[in-house]
Amino acid sequence: MLRETLASFITSYIAARKTAKLEAFDKESAKKLAVLASEDEISVLRQQLQQQRAELEQKYQPQAWLSDAASRAGQIKLVTHAAKFTHSDVRGSSIFSSGSGQHETYLSTATLQKPALDAVGNAAALDIARLLQSEVEGDSLIASLQRGDYSALESLTDNPELCASWISGFKQVLVDRQPASHKLAKQIYFPIADGQYHLLSPLFSSSLAHALNQRITEAKFSEQAKTARAALKAKSWHDAPVVAYPDTAITQFGGTKPQNISYLNSVRGGKVWLLPCAPPVWQTLSKPPAKHKSIFNSSNDFSRQSWPVIQRMSRFLRRVERLDSTLDIRQQRLAMTDEIIDILFNYVAGIQNQTESIGWSAHPDCVLKRSQQLWLDPWRGDKEFQFEREGGDWKSEVARDFGHWLSRHLHSDKLNMGETERRHFSTAPLFKQRLRELEKDLAEDLP
Repeated sequence: MLRETLASFITSYIAARKTAKLEAFDKESAKKLAVLASEDEISVLRQQLQQQRAELEQKYQPQAWLSDAASRAGQIKLVTHAAKFTHSDVRGSSIFSSGSGQHETYLSTATLQKPALDAVGNAAALDIARLLQSEVEGDSLIASLQRGDYSALESLTDNPELCASWISGFKQVLVDRQPASHKLAKQIYFPIADGQYHLLSPLFSSSLAHALNQRITEAKFSEQAKTARAALKAKSWHDAPVVAYPDTAITQFGGTKPQNISYLNSVRGGKVWLLPCAPPVWQTLSKPPAKHKSIFNSSNDFSRQSWPVIQRMSRFLRRVERLDSTLDIRQQRLAMTDEIIDILFNYVAGIQNQTESIGWSAHPDCVLKRSQQLWLDPWRGDKEFQFEREGGDWKSEVARDFGHWLSRHLHSDKLNMGETERRHFSTAPLFKQRLRELEKDLAEDLP
């Protein structure tokens, strides 16, 4: 049954290509006939076109097309590792690796149970690669040829010699009879004895990149993934997990002609995902400041995080105190103020996003001042709290507290900080911008 299914696919594939070619030929023929005025010229051209169309139809008869495809198959190679990912002008061999390593410790091409085969070589012959690689009920023509099952091709002809020529022709895509490296390929001379070396040539695994691309694309753009993320945002149940690949990047191969690198590279639009390989960075999770009267207390997490910047800013202001105010001085002072504001809002966002402790400000033991409760616990559910929060009066008090805190920490015997400086810090443009952005993001998420 599978043999009949695969053979049916082959004839359908050829028929589809024939239909496309004939449609293009007919359109071109109509254009040529339309510009002629003489009946004699039209009659002669129509005869020629009919002859050419008949020859084209004959070319796309299954046996004729398979014979032609088998003769052209040597122009391409089915591989797992394509050389041109290293350099677009490399002339070295690409490799088909059939090794299986299901128990390998490291992720590699060998760990893929069913690696996708890439095609390299003459881009004009990629129609042969598509024929060989297309799956029908879990099988493909190239897979059947690899395991020695030729029944699909045998069913398309009664001539054993013709079938044998198809088989040997198509099998060329898996064999490189003269493997070679190239000056543009990566090469490593690995010593094995005195004056003796193995020449190692690391190759890019297109099969592994394709498997990764399918996994990430599914997690980011599939309908199921979109539905699951929408459910997460709405805080409703969904049977599918939400999978994320943070800090990814994309590299491009082939420019505007990705098919010149390989077939699978063309399928991916030349894009290959890159995963982060940096070591993990430990981040301490800030606890809600329920035991502090203000987050601007010196013993609070935010104060400790911002202290190095405050010290640096204090030294700078003491150094320039007796100098005339210049644009450079003002810009440096503003830059350090903005750095402290960024630290503050990163800290606030971390507290607000701790959804596992929603409503912590409602606990009787919480001593944090009301305005900061309204700022830091936006998911708290009671109506009175939310009504007060939406009123927005707390924003001005938070800004004043920030200004008092920063001017107090910068004040010293040599550096006088008064109401003017407090007002300057309280009305810092970046403070207003960050507060506005944070509230806008929360408004989109809050029910």
